[in-house]
Amino acid sequence: MTRPRPPIAPAMAGAVDLSALKQRAAAGDSAPAAAPGGVEITEANFEAEVLVRSNEVPVVVLLWSPRSDSSAQLAEVLSGLAEADGPKWSLAAVNVDAVPRVAQMFGVQAVPTVVALAAGQPLSSFQGMQPPEQLRRWIDSLLDATAGKLSGAGDADDQEQVDPQVEQARAHLDRGEFDAALAAYQAILDANPNHVEAKGAVRQIGFLQRATTHPQDAVDVADATPDDIDAAFAAADVEILQQNVTGAFARLTALVKRTAGDDRTRVRTRLIELFDLFDPADPEVIAGRRNLANALY
Repeated sequence: MTRPRPPIAPAMAGAVDLSALKQRAAAGDSAPAAAPGGVEITEANFEAEVLVRSNEVPVVVLLWSPRSDSSAQLAEVLSGLAEADGPKWSLAAVNVDAVPRVAQMFGVQAVPTVVALAAGQPLSSFQGMQPPEQLRRWIDSLLDATAGKLSGAGDADDQEQVDPQVEQARAHLDRGEFDAALAAYQAILDANPNHVEAKGAVRQIGFLQRATTHPQDAVDVADATPDDIDAAFAAADVEILQQNVTGAFARLTALVKRTAGDDRTRVRTRLIELFDLFDPADPEVIAGRRNLANALY
């Protein structure tokens, strides 16, 4: 897999761990069906209908079960609100009985549960049926919080004003002008804290600035001193620059197993930071997160 530099991609962070969902159409998958409220979510359409869509407008995900009467009641109210509001936000439904793997990623403990996402990140959630007037206020608060911050929420003029800044920032990055690129992307982020590309770029430029300062023999040094955390961090950075992403993840995962307390927290935090450099649907990231979970538990 060729990576001249980590790709600019939104990171999935926060209380809802969506990164373990590799999107692929399974043989025999049927087309999305109409749910009690909104589009029925499967593993095959999760990325398009939830992650990608949430970069355009807020996505309200209803996690429901046909065994739950309150699920049907909540779906009816949310569906009516979605119809009244039109394209301002999107309603998606996850049948926890039919797609338990998707439900598990949201950490569902009861149905119905509702989670709102924007730019791939969870914003707000609640469990159980709520009065219609309270749901109306909750939706309005989501719309207020994301107004002008998502690609489908602002007007065309706002988008045109951002584009030259993004192009200039990309040009700096392509030329290896990290300081200038970081400043350009940070300016975009200061103006729009939810700008997906700028968020990812600031994170990745920080990595590149750090990784390019390590000595070329960093991997050999770490191999000779496997319990040296700083040496392992440097080696993992170099391995990612050398396209050995799996090796970098495996190195730090092994170190997680051998450490405890604050040291373990430090290694785990760095490993998660490395995961966030890549598209969360990248198979190596999915495998890396699974291996980390196994190492921890």
